[in-house]
Amino acid sequence: MSLSLIKNYVLTKELATKIDLILAAHENDGSQLVGILLDIQELIPNHYIPEEIAYYLAEKLDVKITNIYDCITFYSSLSTTPRAKYPIQICNSIVCKVNQNDTIFTTLKELLGIDLNEVTYDGRFTLESVTCFGACDMAPAVRINGKVYGYLTSRAKIENLLTELI
Repeated sequence: MSLSLIKNYVLTKELATKIDLILAAHENDGSQLVGILLDIQELIPNHYIPEEIAYYLAEKLDVKITNIYDCITFYSSLSTTPRAKYPIQICNSIVCKVNQNDTIFTTLKELLGIDLNEVTYDGRFTLESVTCFGACDMAPAVRINGKVYGYLTSRAKIENLLTELI
């Protein structure tokens, strides 16, 4: 699925109200930017922070827009581009590599028919390679919408995971 086919979000009055509630829950504190961005990203079905919303936040929190984008681009849980309903983040740390994370890459690419940073035809899945997200004890692991799934050491386990999501 082409990302251009995914609906672009416009900052409507309703969405601005929801964002304002999130900001209030974080006491309009710019030092809580990561939490604010994660909460806002959950509002958007395609799990990203649109440009218009980033500028709105910069204005509301009185922070530079570059600070917003520095944060979004630093953390693998945040994105500036639309993603699928289930962004599958594959841990690419040394621990996961030693525990054959290449099995996850290969199997998911084959089962989903996509490569890294692509979206399935139905908009359900995206594959992303990310740095360690702290699941070394469950390596090799993936994170999907904030939830970690580990011990994915066989094709059957990976197939079960995808079935569980559908």
